[in-house]
Amino acid sequence: MSLVLALLSAAVLREPLGVWQHWAALRETPGPRCFAVAQPLRRDGTTDRRGGFALVAARQGATRAPSLLFHLSRPRGEGAPLTLVIGERRFALVGDRESPRAADAETDRAIVGAMRGAAAMTLTTLDAAGRPLSDTYPLAGAATAIDAAQLGCAGR
Repeated sequence: MSLVLALLSAAVLREPLGVWQHWAALRETPGPRCFAVAQPLRRDGTTDRRGGFALVAARQGATRAPSLLFHLSRPRGEGAPLTLVIGERRFALVGDRESPRAADAETDRAIVGAMRGAAAMTLTTLDAAGRPLSDTYPLAGAATAIDAAQLGCAGR
């Protein structure tokens, strides 16, 4: 997975916790911080290497609620709505032109719960030129990577 290699080459030390299908779990130090990450797929099933990703950060403490963050494969248009579709569910996201996220912890939890029972999720918006933009992520392996990230930083 090229995203894992790119993340590992950064100045921060990132230790792989495992790779499941299209998802990887990593522990980052100093911190530690742990997260599950994946890149979107193109329509032909190959990995989209334009820089887009979905990241589910493990959180410690009383709530242990994960936090979701995306990086779009292309910048979105000014004010274009951000919608995440998982199965039959739709979630409105917030964020700047490149980094959508859930508006609150309750939405983060609902999204992660929906991810556990679906085959794919698609983030849709309009790009800066007004063209449709859809980043699709397969969810096979996502639940295991999210759990591995949570366990990877538990008690640290």
